[in-house]
Amino acid sequence: MTVVAILTSAGSGRRLGHRLPKALVKLSGVPLVVHAANALVSSGLVGLVVVTAPPEQLVEFTAALGAEIHGVPVRVVAGGATRQASVAAGLAAGLTGALAALPDGVDVVLVHDAARALVPADLVVRVVEAVRAGHQAVIPGLAVTDTIKRVDGRGVVVETVPRIELRAVQTPQGFTPDVLTRAHAAGAHLGRDESSAVSDDAGLAESLGVPVWVVEGHEDAFKITTPRDLAVAHVVLAERERAVATPDDRPDDRPDDGTEAHR
Repeated sequence: MTVVAILTSAGSGRRLGHRLPKALVKLSGVPLVVHAANALVSSGLVGLVVVTAPPEQLVEFTAALGAEIHGVPVRVVAGGATRQASVAAGLAAGLTGALAALPDGVDVVLVHDAARALVPADLVVRVVEAVRAGHQAVIPGLAVTDTIKRVDGRGVVVETVPRIELRAVQTPQGFTPDVLTRAHAAGAHLGRDESSAVSDDAGLAESLGVPVWVVEGHEDAFKITTPRDLAVAHVVLAERERAVATPDDRPDDRPDDGTEAHR
């Protein structure tokens, strides 16, 4: 059994100050969608990546990604009018493609945002392992550190929400194929318009009454939306590259008494 990853990439780059789709905006010379696909594949668990792209940009996305990443097949398909509709399109194409490309079958479907391009591979593994442990819907989340207040339409505080109950939700989110398919089928009518579409797939699973399990997220899985986010992403990527280039090779502090060579 293996994992299919749906990588949603149909968003615009307006808030990033680009005319290109956000996923094609480059980070250190590499499009965000390629960074995100590499992160998924580097988990060692993903057997197929399905990328949902703007219909008018399929050629550009296919050229950026190629047919495979490190031996894992990549399919680029047209996204929909909303993120929810795009995931539904990717899900249909992904499971259809998996029947041919993955003869052992699929036990986990991941849904990930290309804008979370620097998600660590170990977070991907954590989500998959939680699904395989028996949780039908799994999301990564971080504890909220700010005080959160609910306000009314006039801007007046209604209540202060206890932070201990809150999580900032990230992707990838993981599901059993049956749950995600049923959730999208049941909520398809909501995905036609941004005003009604759900903001994440876990919301659709919740509407079915499926318990959603939360695993620990990671600060590097932040969403790149603004120029400031992109600047932070450059810093994070540079730190990773320095860590790889300069591994911990500190000398042994023990005195050399000549005995080590004889052991």
